[in-house]
Amino acid sequence: MAPQMIFVNLPVKSADASKAFFEKLGFSSNPQFSDETTACVVFSDTIFTMLLEEPKFTAFLAPGKEISDATRTTEVLVTLSAESREEVDRLADAALAAGGGPAKDPMDLGHMYGRSFTDLDGHHWEVFWMDPAAVQG
Repeated sequence: MAPQMIFVNLPVKSADASKAFFEKLGFSSNPQFSDETTACVVFSDTIFTMLLEEPKFTAFLAPGKEISDATRTTEVLVTLSAESREEVDRLADAALAAGGGPAKDPMDLGHMYGRSFTDLDGHHWEVFWMDPAAVQG
């Protein structure tokens, strides 16, 4: 059986601007699933984010539903793991340098470290590292 994949779909004002933002963080896009109103950002072999411009995103909503304004409300926290504390800092710093915003103060529990940021459309992203020895018990 093939590994299960996840495609997180997020509404954005500009697919091109959002794609450029995530490329500045070191991620690539998949042109097979991208067009002028959609960017498919590749985080790993099984994790993708579909950045759909708002009119296109609206077409996928259930009747009567509206797009949340991520600059005012939070519907989802998108969390990515990192291989080290340094990678957490690199990703968060790159997001801030690319035009993202701070979301929360860093979290440092010793065995677990995380930082957060918002993307260009206000979506909340978390990046964390956990000491493998702590995970094993």
